[in-house]
Amino acid sequence: MIDVRDLTKVFPLSGGRELTAVDRVSFSVEAGEVYGLLGPNGAGKTTTLRMLLGLLSPTAGYAAIDGFRSVDFPDEVKRRVGLVAANAGLYQYLSPREMLLFFADLYGVPVADAQRELDRLVQLLGLGDFVDQYCATLSTGQRQRVNLARALIHRPPVMLLDEPTLGLDVLGTQVITEFIEHLRGEGKAVILCTHHLDEAERICSRFGLMHRGRIVAEGSLAALREQTGCATLVEMFLKLSVRGPILARVEF
Repeated sequence: MIDVRDLTKVFPLSGGRELTAVDRVSFSVEAGEVYGLLGPNGAGKTTTLRMLLGLLSPTAGYAAIDGFRSVDFPDEVKRRVGLVAANAGLYQYLSPREMLLFFADLYGVPVADAQRELDRLVQLLGLGDFVDQYCATLSTGQRQRVNLARALIHRPPVMLLDEPTLGLDVLGTQVITEFIEHLRGEGKAVILCTHHLDEAERICSRFGLMHRGRIVAEGSLAALREQTGCATLVEMFLKLSVRGPILARVEF
C-alpha cells in the first residue's frame, strides 16, 4: 500500500553547504498496519511525509501509495491519503458540518455520499454537540476531532498522522489512540509520526527509528528488543542515537 525506497532530500544552504534532511530512507506499510515513524524533532519525519504526499520533490529515491509515485501522480496520491497534522487549522467562521462538506466537495465526493459519511463521522467521533457551532468556539480537543473527521471524509485507504497528540490532554490523547485502533480495524495503512515513544509503543505494529535523517533500526517491538537488548522504545532510541551524556558537565 505504502512503498518508500531510498528516499533522500538534500537542502542547499548558504556558502555552498548542504543539509541532508532525509538520507536513503526505505520502508513499506501494508493495509491494516500501523507503522511508527519515530524520532526527535528534526529527525526528518515530517520531511518524509511531505515527500510521500508530493508536497516536496525528493533529491533521490521515491515514495508511492497504491502504486502511484508521488512525483509522477501527486493528485492520485492525495486522493488516497488522509492527513492529520498537529498544526492544521480550521476555518474559524464555518461550522464543522460546513467545513467537512466543503472538503468532501474538494475531493469530488458526491453530495449524498458526503452527507452519509458526515453522519457516520459525527457519531464515530462524538461531534454531535458542536457540529453546528463556529469552529472559532471549539476547544483544542474538539478541534482535533474535527481534524480527524476532515482526514476521513473522502474515505482514504491511507492515513498519515503527524504529531496528532501535540497539545492534547489525557482525554484528547485517548481519543487519538482509539481513532488509530479504528483505522486499523478498517484495514487502512497508517503512518504515525511522533516523538512520544511511549504512546507509539502501545499503538504501532512496526517501528522505524529515525535519527539525523536515517532509519537506524526497524522492526516489531519484539524484533527491536532482540536487536538492541533494550526493553522500551525510549531505551532503544537512546542507545541507537545518543553517544555520551546529552548535557555537558559543568562545575559550579
